[in-house]
Amino acid sequence: MLDYDFMRNAFAAAMVVAIVSGIVGYFLVLRGQTFAGHALAHVGFTGATGAVLIGIAPLWGMVAATMVAGIGMGIMGERLAQRDVAIGLVLALALGLGLLFLHFYTAFAAQAATLLFGNVLAVDVGTIRALLGLGVVSLALLAVISRPLLFASLQPEVAEAKGVSPRLYSVLFLAIVALATAECAQIVGVLLVFALMVGPAAAAQRLTGAVATGVLLSALLALAEAWLGITLAYYTDWPCSFWITALSAIVYLLTVLPRPTAAGISRSATCRGRST
Repeated sequence: MLDYDFMRNAFAAAMVVAIVSGIVGYFLVLRGQTFAGHALAHVGFTGATGAVLIGIAPLWGMVAATMVAGIGMGIMGERLAQRDVAIGLVLALALGLGLLFLHFYTAFAAQAATLLFGNVLAVDVGTIRALLGLGVVSLALLAVISRPLLFASLQPEVAEAKGVSPRLYSVLFLAIVALATAECAQIVGVLLVFALMVGPAAAAQRLTGAVATGVLLSALLALAEAWLGITLAYYTDWPCSFWITALSAIVYLLTVLPRPTAAGISRSATCRGRST
C-alpha cells in the first residue's frame, strides 16, 4: 500500500489534519460550540468555490471565508446561540452561493463533490506543506491561549471577574477553529467535518475527565480513525470519508454504551451461584 506516492501523501495529510482536529475539537466540544465547526464548514464551501471562480486555490478561499466567519461568530458571542433560525438560513445560503459559483465556472463542477465529501487520495505534496503550515499556526495559537481559554470555558463569570475577557478568547478560539475546519475539509469534506472535529473529542471526554489526557486521547483517536479509514478504503475500494465517519461514530457509540458496574457483576455472580 505504501509503495504508491498518493497513499503516502494521504497518510501524511491525514496525520496533520487529524492531530490538529483532535486537539482543537476537544476545546470545541468542551465549550459546547460543536455547531460552530459545522457552520464554518458550510461557509468554507462558499469561500472555496468562490476562489475557484476567480482562479485561486480552493484551500485559501476556504481559509479566508472561515476566518472571517469565525471572527464574526466570536464577536456575536451569546447572541449567536439565540438565533438558530437565522443561522440555519445563513448556512443554506452559503451552500446555495457555492453552487451558484460552480454554475458560473462549470469547468470545475467536478470539484464540488471533493469539496463536499473530501478526497484525501488526491492530496499532493504542495497541499501537505500548506496543511502542515496551517496546523503549526493553529496549534501554536491554541497553546498561547489555552490556559485563559480553559478558564473562560469552565468558569466564565469568575474569569471575567479576574480580568479575562470571555468574548476576546471566543473570537481568538473561533479563528483557530476556522483554520482547523479548513484543514479538516480537505480530508472528509465540508459536510463531514463532525467526523474528525467532534467525534474523537466527544469520545475522549467520555473516557477521561483530565484535560491533558483528554486532549492527547482525542488527537490519538482522530489519528487512528483517519489512518484506519484510509487503510480500509484501500482494501475495500470504498470512499475514505465513509470509513473515517463510520469509525468515528462507532468509537463514540462504544463510549456511550452502558458498562456493567462492579456491584452489578457481583449481583450477577450471586444469582448464578444460587441458580446452580
